[in-house]
Amino acid sequence: MASGSNVLQRYLHSQIREDLEYKMVFLGGPRQVGKTTLALDILGAKDRRHPAYLNWDSPHARKRLMDSEIPGGQPLLVLDEIHKFSRWRNLVKGFFDTRGEGTSFLVTGSARLDHYRKGGDSLQGRYHHYRLHPFSLGELAAAPNSGDLETLMRFGGFPEPLLAGDSRAWRRWQRERMSRVVYEDLRDLENLRQVALVELLVEALPDRVGSPLSIKSLSEDLQVAHETVRRWIEILENLYVCFRIYPFGAPRIRAVKKEAKLYLWDWSQVPGRGERFENLVAGHLLKYCHFLEDTGGFRMELRFIRDTDRREVDFVVLKDRRPLFAVECKSGEKSPSRTIGYFRERTDVPEFYQVHPGARDYVASGTRVMPFATFCRELGLP
Repeated sequence: MASGSNVLQRYLHSQIREDLEYKMVFLGGPRQVGKTTLALDILGAKDRRHPAYLNWDSPHARKRLMDSEIPGGQPLLVLDEIHKFSRWRNLVKGFFDTRGEGTSFLVTGSARLDHYRKGGDSLQGRYHHYRLHPFSLGELAAAPNSGDLETLMRFGGFPEPLLAGDSRAWRRWQRERMSRVVYEDLRDLENLRQVALVELLVEALPDRVGSPLSIKSLSEDLQVAHETVRRWIEILENLYVCFRIYPFGAPRIRAVKKEAKLYLWDWSQVPGRGERFENLVAGHLLKYCHFLEDTGGFRMELRFIRDTDRREVDFVVLKDRRPLFAVECKSGEKSPSRTIGYFRERTDVPEFYQVHPGARDYVASGTRVMPFATFCRELGLP
């Protein structure tokens, strides 16, 4: 499984290759985040014509898979988008059980592979699950001349628009990607009749980033039932369009309990600079949590702190149910938020940071106020 020479190696490359020695690997993530490129790189393939690469969207490959005609003599097989088949678990289990130790399987898909497990026997114990995130500051630091914080803020972390670095290319990519998510992925995975309304929901989400998400307000705007909107949000989460985080219920504060905040996997869609920066930070922290979960087996959670008097700190990261640190986002380099001191006295969060997109790094009132790039480097965020 030699690595391709012309591919920017992604942060999960070595971990996946190691796991493939003894288990299947399921690799999920947003559409066009780079899953296929990573899979082909691990396979040592120059393009999708490699005989060990089988894509369910290809009629020829689909027929071979349905007839159990998978290539022989290959140490690794890549099965791409096979989760679109309703009985894909049984199919993959059969391949794995019959091939034995001679063949490894890398299964990739633009949806939560831990969610779309329809029918058949359990695959538990036969695979490890990874989630591939967009590029982050940590990854760009390992790839000279690939971009900086401002580049990430403007074009997002998805490889094609980020590496193109062109506004026109970014706009065209945005339209094409979301159209495929709504009109192809929803069609293939969910039995939805009101796809046009789901598209309107997707268009409404960037303006909701960072604030408590009101399903009631969205249902009124779209004129559909509350339960319908709730279900649509869950589907968009499963397709890696958005994600929600929930309150941290420390016992000594009157924490809100039911509110959730919503963020996008592609933060470049968020219109306001402050909200976009907050979404970028959320994406980086979620990537950190998922990396520790997927590679180390820890139980990680990304939450926020908010009480009934509307005091709030944007994020708190928990490891095995214990808080590691909290992060407040500011678009400027100003003094620490007063709410940090308030929650420091009333929670068991050991460290509070305030991050910004600027250059100033200092300590005030016991809080480190620092550039987000420095924060990522010092905490080792991938």
